[in-house]
Amino acid sequence: MASRLLHRAGALAAPALRAPGPNGVTSVHSMASGGHVTTYREQATGLEREGMMAALKGPDPYNILIPKAASGTKEDPNLVPSITNKPILGCICEDNSALIWFWLHKGATQRCPSCGTQCKLVPHQLAR
Repeated sequence: MASRLLHRAGALAAPALRAPGPNGVTSVHSMASGGHVTTYREQATGLEREGMMAALKGPDPYNILIPKAASGTKEDPNLVPSITNKPILGCICEDNSALIWFWLHKGATQRCPSCGTQCKLVPHQLAR
């Protein structure tokens, strides 16, 4: 029963998609808006679209790219940009098979409890 209804609905919709062109030739029209396949940028909505538009205006608006690595010493610490004063940081230590998580506080440099790599918090502003 359901297949008959679907078949009939398709048969009724098919002529609407085939409209005669300017020279009398029947052509099939796409149901996509504008007759083309939409891009990822055109389909994005909400926060995803807002992030994409902000990324077009400037570099890394939501701080999602990996920060530039430094030597990790007290004189040259890894700079970690953050919009908060106390982010949680995961260190991928060479001698450990798991991530080592620790809080990074605003102010002086701090070291990873496992490998001793030095990190420093740098304030980051969102591009709005």
